[in-house]
Amino acid sequence: MKEIPAVAATCDGGDLDCGSGLLLIIKKHIDGIQNGEVLEVRSRERTVAEDLPAWCRMVKHEYLDSRKNEEDVSYFIRKGGTESSLQEDFEAARNYQWSVRVQAKEGLTANVHSRNHTFKAGQPADFSAAVDAPSAVDYLLGSLGTCLVVGYKQHASRRGLTIDALECSVKGRIDNVLYHMQLEDEGSPMLIEISGTFYVSSPEEANLLEEAWELTLERSPIFQTLSRTVHIDIRFAPVF
Repeated sequence: MKEIPAVAATCDGGDLDCGSGLLLIIKKHIDGIQNGEVLEVRSRERTVAEDLPAWCRMVKHEYLDSRKNEEDVSYFIRKGGTESSLQEDFEAARNYQWSVRVQAKEGLTANVHSRNHTFKAGQPADFSAAVDAPSAVDYLLGSLGTCLVVGYKQHASRRGLTIDALECSVKGRIDNVLYHMQLEDEGSPMLIEISGTFYVSSPEEANLLEEAWELTLERSPIFQTLSRTVHIDIRFAPVF
């Protein structure tokens, strides 16, 4: 096994892969050490084993080796001198624009094209239990739930918290959906209330789980956007 030189700094990427923010974390930490010094990157994401050496070759850092730990893997990088500036990468991330293309299809449905995925969406005002496609409102509520579940998992992993299971149930209420359907002229078609429960199963201390929950809400793009116009009441429910 190759001998690893003394480590100058360590960063923990948790469950992030190289395409979802890990490289920004690495660059932030590697920017603080000198050329020739070693950065230890800890990660639980299996794809890092292939993607990180390739990135090191591209930017002229030296990938040294990896070591398995009890719950994650440590990867060791010797800093070179040709990586793009951290500030430029941060600015590129800040200015990134999400883009989708929506195409009308048969009946009251549409196809949503998002990067390398396409999904079908139906009309907002469909009250059946079984539908041809989820509605825009379903996707909105699903987007909030997904942002909270995946965000919580990300923030918990960055703090070294063990999470056994996560689940979020979300419900939404429209002021008057009949206004949207042109069946009444009073009221509003906007969502006026979103409620639900966020379940987390974990052996960790309750206060640590609560702190991760508050951080998740604080840094959730979807929650912070919706909460400015809609009353949101998602109950945090640890399960021990």
